[in-house]
Amino acid sequence: MRLLRRMTSFLGRIPLLNAAVALIGLLLGLIFMVTPLEAEQQAWLALGGFLVFLIVNRFPGRAPSFFLVALSSMISLRYLYWRVTETLGYSGYIATFLGTGLLLAEVYAILALLLSYFQQAWPLERKPVPLPPDTEDWPVVDIFIPSYNEPLEVVKPSVFGAMSMDWPRDKMNIYVLDDGRREDFRAFCEEVGCGYMIRPDNKGAKAGNINHALGKTNGEYVAIFDCDHVPVRAFLQLTIGWMLRDREIGMLQTPHHFYSPDPFERNLASGTRIPNEGLLFYGLVQQGNDLWNATFFCGSCAVLRRTALEEVGGVPTQTVTEDCHCSLKMQRLGWRTAYLRLPLAAGLATDRLLAHIGQRMRWARGMIQILRVDNPLFGRGLNLAQRLCYLNAQWHFLFPLPRVVFLTSPLAFLLFGENIIAASPLAIVAYAGPHVVHSVVTNSRLQGKVRHSFWSEIYETVLALYLLPVVMTTLLDPTKGKFNVTDKGGTLQDGYFDIRAVGPNLVLGGALVLGLMSGIYGMVANPPSSLQFQANALNAVWVLLSLVTVLAGLAVGRERRQIRERHRVAARVPVAVVLADGRRLEGESIDLSLGGAALTVARPEVLPEGMVSLEFDIGTEFVPVPAETLRWQGNRLQVRFAPRGLLDEGNIVRVVLGRADAWLHWDDVRADRPLRAMLEVVLSVGGLFRGNSQLSLRARRARRKERAAQARAGRAPLAQPASSLGEAPAADAATAPPAPTARGGRRAAASAGSAGRGAARGRGAQGSRASPGTAARAAAAAPTGHRRPGAGGSPAGGASPRPCQPGRAGRASHGARAARGAAAAGRRHAGPGRPFRRPAAV
Repeated sequence: MRLLRRMTSFLGRIPLLNAAVALIGLLLGLIFMVTPLEAEQQAWLALGGFLVFLIVNRFPGRAPSFFLVALSSMISLRYLYWRVTETLGYSGYIATFLGTGLLLAEVYAILALLLSYFQQAWPLERKPVPLPPDTEDWPVVDIFIPSYNEPLEVVKPSVFGAMSMDWPRDKMNIYVLDDGRREDFRAFCEEVGCGYMIRPDNKGAKAGNINHALGKTNGEYVAIFDCDHVPVRAFLQLTIGWMLRDREIGMLQTPHHFYSPDPFERNLASGTRIPNEGLLFYGLVQQGNDLWNATFFCGSCAVLRRTALEEVGGVPTQTVTEDCHCSLKMQRLGWRTAYLRLPLAAGLATDRLLAHIGQRMRWARGMIQILRVDNPLFGRGLNLAQRLCYLNAQWHFLFPLPRVVFLTSPLAFLLFGENIIAASPLAIVAYAGPHVVHSVVTNSRLQGKVRHSFWSEIYETVLALYLLPVVMTTLLDPTKGKFNVTDKGGTLQDGYFDIRAVGPNLVLGGALVLGLMSGIYGMVANPPSSLQFQANALNAVWVLLSLVTVLAGLAVGRERRQIRERHRVAARVPVAVVLADGRRLEGESIDLSLGGAALTVARPEVLPEGMVSLEFDIGTEFVPVPAETLRWQGNRLQVRFAPRGLLDEGNIVRVVLGRADAWLHWDDVRADRPLRAMLEVVLSVGGLFRGNSQLSLRARRARRKERAAQARAGRAPLAQPASSLGEAPAADAATAPPAPTARGGRRAAASAGSAGRGAARGRGAQGSRASPGTAARAAAAAPTGHRRPGAGGSPAGGASPRPCQPGRAGRASHGARAARGAAAAGRRHAGPGRPFRRPAAV
């Protein structure tokens, strides 16, 4: 391999050699694509192409990957050329209509494949850069946390995480932008010392909320977090460096990581063994965009330069995906965008399939709106690579119609006798087989660490029938539709089968079953040597694959019971358990949540009663958290956190979600193996009919017996679970989240007045400022985490240490040092973290 690299380097220095090689390659590829072959000859060519793949795939590196991408592209284009030139001899109007639809779907799929190869073949590995050594040179950052109807318990961790970031106190201003105008939010912000801002109306939804805040603040940079995204303490230290080094960067995006499972991970039997659905985009696609200076703004976990944001007129409000549209407008004006593949914040995933579908409907509508009102292929300011990257994002959301066509095409022959590909079954297999196989295995090589084979088909199948009318109506009228907030958080006392989320696919599955039965009958009724047998066999296999995909999508609709209010996070953090009698037991956490923890601690002979104090070692300090012991079996201790106030709640967030190294293993998943991935898809289908599934006959019999036994005992029968293909069961009143209120029905919560500057007091649109008395009370109750010896230091500016500072400057942050190893870049950081602090009152 070393010799090969040297030869490549030498040849690359020869003038015009690369251009000559590229031209020869294009000519050979063109000859390969258009050479006609009989079906048997094409089958031998397909076998030879697969053997070439097996040999080249054994070599690591980008050069073999580029070769395999080129091979897959040529094979797919050869298939498309064959389809256009030799398979369009239709025998009637219906066959012509259906066959043309299938051909257009295949054209769409092959173009999407080529665009994805272009976007993903060479991801850019951007590393953090150091900040200036003098904190006086660090800029002022305004931090926006927009909210509308989310519960306060969802928003609190985001505020605590933002206030705990390591950044000089006088250079960080935090604002909750409350479009719900809720008094409990105002009171919370006043108590913790966070800025609170409202506006007189809700025009423009989230984009309008941010634009209003831009007019009331003046920080050089703006960091935006969705109200369920909790930043780690080193977020600003690891992102602002690039903004200072390259003054042409208008926006830097970081990944959206979710510490709770999405519906696919939670409901499918194989869900925990596959990468999260968003990992493909944040783990590979955005890096590919970054290479071409086409990184998208994703609405949260990003830093924007105020001058760039103001130059484009603020966040656009013409579409419901205002974030992507904003970065597109920036780049049309010459601003650069960047992507840092380090998870520096974490949030809640959609926890119900119906909510997940609703979120994707908004994304699809917004991307098609951009395609219609600000098409990246036209207009000034973008180079060709940027246009292709943005086009691919919007092109992807046209998938619903092609996906439905691929799923239902075999039914044209099996149920209606229409032949929509005018070719023999052997020729179809010989030409289409290599196209499908090479696209699967080549994508497995490129995407294997972020997306397993065949799962994209399941994701699209779940969404296709719901997104289809949205996409079509938006193509016709891009002004329709409005921004909607995705519900997150909550519990589910009983599992149920959500017919609302999978009803259309249930009907589609029934049609595919009928088609499969027709294919089996056609094979039985015709001799194996006949074309009728071969045609029925080919379409039966096709419809079986479609049926498996649809059944896997139906399995996602089996909502599982979720009684845990706080999601656990695997984490190894040193901890000391301080008992009531003063004994101190050293141990380590197994997993953490905002509600409690599982610890490995030696069990004492005399068990403690009541409360204990946990001191978590996060590097430069011990963070105290009061807790209640639940059980102590062997060396495993389970505790429930017992916060006595906002101070303890903030410290819990810092320990669980705010550590800079909390999410370094976000992409630690098994590499893809296509055959194993196919088996896991089949196993997920099996989960639809076993266990506690409402489609499981054994489970249904058990529930009937239990209700009968209760009736005989004279007790009230169990409530019928909502499966019976109906609505979800009502959540327990104590745990159910408050019902959202309509936008127009909320009243303004504050009167006009001035607002203070800084993290201590945000500017309210109607003037909301915490009283000095509140600030004094909070300062008196400030936390006093135990400092490690030698971990002191004066805050920026030389002032005496104040318990209300959000961060201190002068020494290296332990959390940032932990992230340093993963980032592989040297950098200087502001000072050691502190227990949860509130800013000083203005």
